[in-house]
Amino acid sequence: MGGFSSERLISLKSGGVVCRALDKNKYNVYAVDIAREGWYYINELDERIAVDRNDFSVMIDGEKVRFDVVFNAIHGSPGENGLMQAYFELMGIPHTSCGHFESALTFNKRECIAVARQCGIPTAPSVFVTQGDDIDLDAIIEVTGLPCFVKPNRAGSSFGISKVYKKEDIPSALEEAYREDNEVLIEGFLDGREVTVGVMRINGKVTVLPITEIVSMNDFFDYRAKYEGLSKEITPADLPSEIEERVKEVAIRTYEKLNMRGVTRTEYIIVDGIPHILEVNTCPGLSAASIVPQQAAAMGMSLTEFFGMMIEDALSQ
Repeated sequence: MGGFSSERLISLKSGGVVCRALDKNKYNVYAVDIAREGWYYINELDERIAVDRNDFSVMIDGEKVRFDVVFNAIHGSPGENGLMQAYFELMGIPHTSCGHFESALTFNKRECIAVARQCGIPTAPSVFVTQGDDIDLDAIIEVTGLPCFVKPNRAGSSFGISKVYKKEDIPSALEEAYREDNEVLIEGFLDGREVTVGVMRINGKVTVLPITEIVSMNDFFDYRAKYEGLSKEITPADLPSEIEERVKEVAIRTYEKLNMRGVTRTEYIIVDGIPHILEVNTCPGLSAASIVPQQAAAMGMSLTEFFGMMIEDALSQ
């Protein structure tokens, strides 16, 4: 848990929930904070013991402790963009998220939607820019229209995202996004119902969890809507059966075509009955109030059962 990005505090909360919820009769649980200043195991006395990065082990009471599996609760870098996954794969340690390449792919919004388009999954019209580029505002609007969304290409939790209604506001929105990433995606506004869909393997079968509809009290599902209660999250979503089946089909296709593992949460906008993909989260929030645990609860799973299932799936890969 932890990480290097603006999502660090959210990740620490997720990791804390996982540590408390896991069945201590089945698992010996170790909280490990991956921080810029170092990697540390945090014991019951809140003491920080350095992790040996040569083999991802810790010394506890004079004994070297190695881990059977890593429960990855890092949102953002380095746990959602493939860096930690590549390290664990080099170490031969199973982990609960997808592979390093797939993590890097889905964390890069531009590349993810490009692959989704190739798989026949509809997306919003978009323009990609890099910090320092000469910006032609009229050319951008010709593609995206107004309003449009200006978002960091590689960031999460809606940090740095703006909804822009006027051409002259695009430069300031770009500056906001550049605080998170030097690459920015500008997407056209899709006018429809927003749903977010959790997918995981249960007993080896790719399974769609109960769908959640997002109804934001803000202008869009921004940070405050996500984390400060300014949205309604309706699980299960009240969708016509035909549209629900279409969303499930697209969600499974997304999961399989992008070669996902573990639990993912993918956001779609339904326009004229057709789900359009926005982004894929490969390390979604895991507190009891977070969306995927809500979906698991709607299936009758406790957090203990849900997290245990994630670990067993990782060990079976």
